[in-house]
Amino acid sequence: MTVTVERGGRVTGKQDGSPHPRRARDSYALFLLPGALAFLAVVIVPFLMNTGVSLTDWQGVGSPEWAGLANYRELLDDAEFWESFRHSLFMVVAMAALPTAVGLVLAAALFDYVGKHFGSRTAAVLRACFYLPQVLPIAVAGIVWSWILAPDDGSLNELLQAVGLGSWRQDWLGDPDLALYSVMGVMVWVQLGFPLVVFMAGLERVDPQLYEAAELDGAGWWRRFAHITLPQIRPEIYVVLTWCTIAALKVFGAVYVLTKGGPGGATNVPSYFSFATFFEKTQVGYGAAISTVLTVIILALSLVGLRLQTRAQDAEEGLRT
Repeated sequence: MTVTVERGGRVTGKQDGSPHPRRARDSYALFLLPGALAFLAVVIVPFLMNTGVSLTDWQGVGSPEWAGLANYRELLDDAEFWESFRHSLFMVVAMAALPTAVGLVLAAALFDYVGKHFGSRTAAVLRACFYLPQVLPIAVAGIVWSWILAPDDGSLNELLQAVGLGSWRQDWLGDPDLALYSVMGVMVWVQLGFPLVVFMAGLERVDPQLYEAAELDGAGWWRRFAHITLPQIRPEIYVVLTWCTIAALKVFGAVYVLTKGGPGGATNVPSYFSFATFFEKTQVGYGAAISTVLTVIILALSLVGLRLQTRAQDAEEGLRT
């Protein structure tokens, strides 16, 4: 550190070998530039183009005709559009609420019980087993589950028949009253591993002395879960809920492989509704309007989730200080 005292008593200093702040910011900008350009090309420009198409009446060929907000006004009165969003709420339950709740309990059990009594290797193996569905391509998982849930020779119906519950055999994906719940069950299975892994990673940063002190005071597993685990991994809970909710709103692959939105629209969701409007009905402008609305909703939820996460982190830092 070199210090210079100028006339008038002003002291100036410069850290030897340290870059100038402006130069440092410029160097950071160079590293961010490729990602920013990719984000612009892959996200911003297509979104603006899609928004432009949503303001037209176009069948995908020929010249688009300007329609203004006509597609959005039509969406307000489209019962099928609102029904697809209602189905998305069920998907949020299946892909965000249930996996988060079950993942919390499983992560705490693997970390605080299985890891202590059976070893960390056993906990790691079980964690990998729960995470395996996340590794599988959704198309592969969907095809396997379509075999399992097949009405005639599906594994589930055959199992029910073998254990004497043949009266419970159902057309799981072909019955309008059961199809949505069947898809929800598949998505719980697919999604469960992600919250589990995130929560177990979050538990690694928790001071183990907290659990030891609580156990010495006679606190049972559920009390340790409620008073130590939940407060300590609150930021991870917000991250998982935000991420899984976004995934639920834009779910497409599972619906496409398992039911194609059927039967009779019973499993139709906005992403598949937009796809079908684009490519099956060739109403490109209307399909673009559906995609634009869905994107805006997802963006708003992302901002809310980030805000909640920031508040949780600020509160945690305030408690530490």
